[in-house]
Amino acid sequence: MTYHFLKGHGTENDFVLLPDHDGTVHGDLSADRVRALCDRRAGLGADGVLRVVRSEVLGETGAEWFMDYRNSDGSVSEMCGNGVRVFARHLLDEGLVDADEPVAVATRAGVKMVTRDGDLFTVDMGTPRRGADSTVTVEGRSWPAVHVDMGNPHAVAFVSDLADAGPLLEAPGHDREVYPHGVNVEFVVRRGPQHVAMRVHERGSGETRSCGTGACAVMVATALADDAPRGTAYTVDLPGGTLTITWTDDDRILMTGPAVVVARGTTDL
Repeated sequence: MTYHFLKGHGTENDFVLLPDHDGTVHGDLSADRVRALCDRRAGLGADGVLRVVRSEVLGETGAEWFMDYRNSDGSVSEMCGNGVRVFARHLLDEGLVDADEPVAVATRAGVKMVTRDGDLFTVDMGTPRRGADSTVTVEGRSWPAVHVDMGNPHAVAFVSDLADAGPLLEAPGHDREVYPHGVNVEFVVRRGPQHVAMRVHERGSGETRSCGTGACAVMVATALADDAPRGTAYTVDLPGGTLTITWTDDDRILMTGPAVVVARGTTDL
């Protein structure tokens, strides 16, 4: 079977998008197909797959369009901050939503509202949740980690040098009692006032060039450490680009960054 795809990225966190509006092309999207599409040598190459499907097809509510997100290993994920910007851009580019209104995207972590200003997209990522702090371990070295939930779990560890985390080829060790279903791990260094840099190992994908929810979790952990007032904006540098994160007075996290669609075509993978 041949079907359409698009390729896009947000700060080089890249995705294959599968238009499947009525759910008839991919049905119950299989892990095998996701892995084949994401394979960087034998497939299209991506950190994950975004299926573009109407919410009613999957029995979801809250918005017309649902972002059915899968990690590159085929596992289901609750949310992807870079992915939701690319998803919204696709809806706008194809005229599937009103260009004069914020774009509502249903996800497994709730409905996310996305607004566009030129080439930048701002996502209301919702209210962060703190959990029990833990530790993460790489190659025998351990660091305390701040637990921040942005719809998916994150362990944020401050380090003296981003190279301390090693190659991150394997998932860092973490507290299984705190994170029974695994965790995204961020390593962070300070660059200046309200300015940090990070590396991330994403659950189900490995080390990626960027992670939107991870950048939000990093900002929350840093702002808490700084006792920063609400409304303060932080710059977060990732290997693939820069995001701006703001924690609002009404306890919402706003993430602003680019979203790019780079290719489209057909495949039978």
